[in-house]
Amino acid sequence: MTTAHALEVVRPAGLPPGLALRAALRDLYAHSWRFFLLDAALSVCLVPLAVAGFWAPPAWLLLLAGGPLAAALAHCAVVTATTGELRLGEALTGLRLHWRRGLFLGAVFAGGTGLGGYAVAFYGGRGVLVLAVLAVYLLLALLVVQLVLWPLAVGGPDRPLRRVLEDALRTVLARPLQALALTLALVLVNLLGLALAVVPFLTLTIAYSFLAAAHFALPVEATD
Repeated sequence: MTTAHALEVVRPAGLPPGLALRAALRDLYAHSWRFFLLDAALSVCLVPLAVAGFWAPPAWLLLLAGGPLAAALAHCAVVTATTGELRLGEALTGLRLHWRRGLFLGAVFAGGTGLGGYAVAFYGGRGVLVLAVLAVYLLLALLVVQLVLWPLAVGGPDRPLRRVLEDALRTVLARPLQALALTLALVLVNLLGLALAVVPFLTLTIAYSFLAAAHFALPVEATD
């Protein structure tokens, strides 16, 4: 299957969480140095801005530039999951094809997680635990949908984003427990990566997350 053909497959079906995680680990091992460079480039761009934001909050607005870079990394993950191959040049191809979607999805993710985190801190700090817990649930739901949405959005660049979102929602509703389990597993993986590394770019957890999401969201026949 060619890369172009593989990226056209966007039907919402894929591997169960355990198999998706194992397939992602296999792909990551096979292309570890390439994903290390790509993951490092993304982290080098984003980590300084994230840290600077604690002293100058407007700097966090620049994190929106990470959306196109994340889309390029997601493109590489989808190519690897669907073809078993990866060239570093795919990162530039992904950036060219998906920078607009990456900017939009990155803004939605950043805005949603920012508002969700603020709501949890705001209501939790005032003892309104019901609303704080509700905010946690909504934040988790956003993460679940985003996990499925990114590989589908990258896998179908010519499809309207509204249709891609519908596919993502159908996937989540058809496999809610599996989607939740994979999301929680990847959250744990990334937290462990942050805890064990001096800085996030010393880990490959972001690339691993995109690979697992691609194997989960894309159809099995496209990822064989």
